[in-house]
Amino acid sequence: MLTPEQLDFYRENGYLLVKGLLTPEEAALYRKACHALAERLSAMRNIDATWGSAKQAVAGAEKTVVLHCHDVQFYDALFTRLITDPRLTDAAAEIIGSPNVQLHHTKMFIKPPEKGAPFPMHQDAPYFPHERHTMIAAIFHFDDAPIEKGCVRVVPGSHKLGMLEHSPEGGWHLPFEQYPIESAVPCPAEAGDVLFFSYLTIHGSGLNTSNEARTTLLVQMRDPTDKPTQMVHLSRGQGMMLRGIDPTASGKAAWQE
Repeated sequence: MLTPEQLDFYRENGYLLVKGLLTPEEAALYRKACHALAERLSAMRNIDATWGSAKQAVAGAEKTVVLHCHDVQFYDALFTRLITDPRLTDAAAEIIGSPNVQLHHTKMFIKPPEKGAPFPMHQDAPYFPHERHTMIAAIFHFDDAPIEKGCVRVVPGSHKLGMLEHSPEGGWHLPFEQYPIESAVPCPAEAGDVLFFSYLTIHGSGLNTSNEARTTLLVQMRDPTDKPTQMVHLSRGQGMMLRGIDPTASGKAAWQE
């Protein structure tokens, strides 16, 4: 699925943007499904997931919003097919270094036009630390994500630093002065592109100041033999095999134990 050059780039930098993993037509279909899901959920409850620390990280973020849904595959079968698509899982297996790829969780994010909330710089590892750090994220872009839409930004090579100390206030984040969002490397993407990165890679994203939404789906995956050091961030979907087998399967999902 990936070239040796792509894998070398990932190992050195801790992230990799794979262009055109989905076709533009597929991306448009998933974008429509995301916005329909957000509309259904918004009619029943508040789905704003803006971090409390966002307004401290970026000037003008006081009244911003980011729409969110955890475990989207339980709301629309279209997403179940996506997270088991070999184009995703084969690439994930090569990056993780295991033929077996296990789901940790999924999250849909929609940054609305002109007020899409930023995410302060952070690692994902403090949220769900694991023994061998095989956890990776894949962010599907269902519409274009230029810099003005608040695309993901990364600190190349930061996955080699190990797990850093984060502030838990308003969402786990790194010191704003040391890791300002605007100083990180932007990863602008087009509809259909997928950004892979280690859960140790420092990343965040800026404000969406454009007149269009930014629509993404995040999929967190791991080697099933890499066990969590804390039983946190549990979900119904956790433990689902996306590729291969779980050689450690006990018959119960982590959230049931």
